[in-house]
Amino acid sequence: MKFFALIASALFLVSCAGYQLGGTKPASLVKVKTIAVPMFTNSAQHPRAEVIATSAVANAFIQDGTYRLSNRDHADAVLEGDLRSIRYATVRGTRYDTLRPEELTNTVTIQWKLLDAKDPTKILAAGSSTGSSQIFTLDNFQTARNNALPEAFERAGTALVTRLADGF
Repeated sequence: MKFFALIASALFLVSCAGYQLGGTKPASLVKVKTIAVPMFTNSAQHPRAEVIATSAVANAFIQDGTYRLSNRDHADAVLEGDLRSIRYATVRGTRYDTLRPEELTNTVTIQWKLLDAKDPTKILAAGSSTGSSQIFTLDNFQTARNNALPEAFERAGTALVTRLADGF
């Protein structure tokens, strides 16, 4: 009976031998340890949006921990990003004025590419990341839109870093 229990426990432990924690970088990024994140460009022409987007992506790298942030001189790769669009869609309108939105959703799109720091012509990874958030417009429509942007950029930054850290 003890022999059967020993064999069963050994088989149980062997069955999960292929799993591991961490170390799930894509094969093309295995040698990348540090990334520089310079200020993104702003094709959406929204004031100060590139600052919010760059900060959100840098914070996502720090929270994930797979890569360290560095300046361009000491980095293995450089992440260049472009804020492509900020779109708003009405979710719900007011009861008496259908043209005035009561609730909106905003979606931001960041186009990015990860370049080798030593050879900037070599693209290690590229893609597009989106993030969205909900807005309730009570009194000041413009303030509500600006207050919702950081959350949308945070979600886009998390999607970007997940793609670079985990490969999907």
